[in-house]
Amino acid sequence: MGQAPGTNQISLRTFPRNFPGRSGTKGDQVYLCSPETAAASALKGVITDPRDLAAEMDYPQVVEPKKYIVDTSSIIFPSRKSMGTEVVRGPNIKPFPELEKLPATLEACVALVVEDNISTDSIMPAGSKVLPLRSNIDAISEYVFYQIDPEFHHRCRQFGNAVVIGGENYGQGSSREHAALAPRYLGVRAKIVKSFARIHKANLCNFGILPLTFKNPADCQAFGQGDRIVFKNIDALLKRGAEEIPVQIGAREIVTLLEVSDRQRQHLLAGGILNFVKQQLEGA
Repeated sequence: MGQAPGTNQISLRTFPRNFPGRSGTKGDQVYLCSPETAAASALKGVITDPRDLAAEMDYPQVVEPKKYIVDTSSIIFPSRKSMGTEVVRGPNIKPFPELEKLPATLEACVALVVEDNISTDSIMPAGSKVLPLRSNIDAISEYVFYQIDPEFHHRCRQFGNAVVIGGENYGQGSSREHAALAPRYLGVRAKIVKSFARIHKANLCNFGILPLTFKNPADCQAFGQGDRIVFKNIDALLKRGAEEIPVQIGAREIVTLLEVSDRQRQHLLAGGILNFVKQQLEGA
């Protein structure tokens, strides 16, 4: 980490940071691989399948213990006394925002249309200006899609409820949760794309953003910035486990797919996983 490769050269990395230029070198060609592949390639000097080393060395056998020792001595568990503890915050530390649950019918406007392979770094950039704002969701939200459209956050605030339309492999790269939380704070309630990167899709569910995919990928062309769309009876559809979610855009109805677990459906209905947990605690 931190060792920039040569210009236009191939290098291997074992962590998900391979979008162009992230290594520190323009024209980099970073391939992601397993730690085993990295070790084998370092030994051989070329990209090597670690299984090919079996003839030269014994592969280590890892045996999981029957029981892991967990030390909880440093954990302060919730109690009535601790619930009354005052949280002292500095000027750049803000309380976690309240997120509304999914309405019966959702009306929203398309705030942005993007292409394939949008990374979480494009959604929520890093850098010295942005990273100090991670505990200030109101401030960090101004940088959502900043590299693509600096006016995105203004548009979302005007729309109230917003939708983002995307292509293939949406949300690739770093698993930063702020790429879901900050858009949600701005009012993004759904993202409709051709396909999602797995971890980003899970983060969207965690913060109550509907991760929808086009049943017919060509329908992506029907949406433009500023279009008003309606998700009729969306809460009822989620409650009954529907996988096909119709989207009304003008006089046209487009079918999208919601492929999530039953538990994620509960999180989406509640407006996010934290809302869901609060509901469970209140009902206990």
